[in-house]
Amino acid sequence: MKRYILTTALLTVLLTQNACREEYLNPSIATEQQVVNSTDGLITLANGLAYRYTFGRLGVIYNAVAAGGLTTREFRVLNAGNTDELNLELGFQNVTGGNAVVRNLWATSQIVRANADVILANASRVIQDPGTRSGVVAYASIYKALALGTLAQFFEQTPIVTGTNAPFVPRAQALQQAISQLEAAATLVATTAPSAAFNQAIAPGIDIPNTLQALIARYALFAGDYDKAIAAAGRVDLTRRSFFSFDDNTRNPVFETAFSNVNVFAPQNATLGLTGELAPNPADRRLAFYLRSNPTGSQNLGTGFYTANNAPIPVYLPGEMLLIRAEAYARKGDLANAVTELNKVLTKTTDAWGLGAGLPAYSGPQTAQAILTEIYRNRLIELAFQGFRLEDSRRFGRPGPGTTPATNAERTRNFLPYPFTERDNNTSTPPDPAN
Repeated sequence: MKRYILTTALLTVLLTQNACREEYLNPSIATEQQVVNSTDGLITLANGLAYRYTFGRLGVIYNAVAAGGLTTREFRVLNAGNTDELNLELGFQNVTGGNAVVRNLWATSQIVRANADVILANASRVIQDPGTRSGVVAYASIYKALALGTLAQFFEQTPIVTGTNAPFVPRAQALQQAISQLEAAATLVATTAPSAAFNQAIAPGIDIPNTLQALIARYALFAGDYDKAIAAAGRVDLTRRSFFSFDDNTRNPVFETAFSNVNVFAPQNATLGLTGELAPNPADRRLAFYLRSNPTGSQNLGTGFYTANNAPIPVYLPGEMLLIRAEAYARKGDLANAVTELNKVLTKTTDAWGLGAGLPAYSGPQTAQAILTEIYRNRLIELAFQGFRLEDSRRFGRPGPGTTPATNAERTRNFLPYPFTERDNNTSTPPDPAN
């Protein structure tokens, strides 16, 4: 893992923030020390985390959505000229370390993690106001956890520190570090709420207290800590929205790159690529939320949270929290509570984001396997186009590489290979996964 810290874009933000003052900072000569030794600099670096994570085709959001959807047949490529996306759709050995989606997903996640670490290492030393310090630490913790959690969803191993030939650790360790970071931040915020000054200075959208709990729940589920996942998801206020915000300059990356045109990728079909026991109920209202037809009705195009340049993207959904609790209860053998939480998703007609299925309560077999399959199906629909499908497919033991015939595989990779850019610069890089 190379040592990435400051970016030209970040320093441009710093210049903009200082533009109303008599003293101007030239971004071409700003040093790391100038930035990390001031409260304004650390807040600017924190805002840069959001910029990096969300920005365009290089950001984590676009590449996670693309990689998660194309490796699980959620999406289909519309133009074969998009070679990297096409190879992800083909999957298996067509995906190499030279793939741009793989490279950008890895590199940007690592940059976000590394810059978050810089903020966390300096916040207590530099920021004197407790409320501002609390906000900056919590905000950086959220983005560090998002970066680590995303890496764990797509790669078997990852560095979790910055340095020459940084060692790789198993994905389970990355998830645990994300959870620990979030828990420490949640304790800090519960003691000292972020200040009004911090809230005014930071990019809008992130509900810090609820996001901390939602991400603890998400990554605890992925790590198999079901009690923690149930408790954290239960602490999230489902009436509140937490989101990545955009405008006509910092644009919604999936809309800008894919859903605003018919050139890159689109939903596989009118059933989100789901067949057989996973096929959606035609009466499911979520289908109309996530899908639209082109003017001739010949293609299904994506919508959902990618409808305009300035459309916000949720950090988490209320339905995700309910389904986390449902899955965790089911895996603990508490089927009654699992069905109770599942039914909250099936029967809701709307939520804080206007998303609802409007379906009858679950009436299928009262077995763990049947209930888990129904939970999985609802995750695929409720969380469509959000990059979770590869992680979910593995966790639920669905048919993957090696399935005979291969056309029955519901995913074309288990994990992504490591980018050549990492392998060429880090002698600790392990062999690529077999598939």
